[in-house]
Amino acid sequence: MRALGDVVDRLAAKFPALPREHIEDVVQQEHSLLDKGRVRAFVPVLVEHAARERLSR
Repeated sequence: MRALGDVVDRLAAKFPALPREHIEDVVQQEHSLLDKGRVRAFVPVLVEHAARERLSR
């Protein structure tokens, strides 16, 4: 999904000290939690928000 690739790119720019693979894993984990919902339009935004929160810790 192109939108998730964009999310990874933005988070990698925001957290340059973290390995890209780690950011990709967090984004994938967050996506898997939200992927089963009925409303899919905002999934990338929600994934980015949740991943940013986890990476900020």
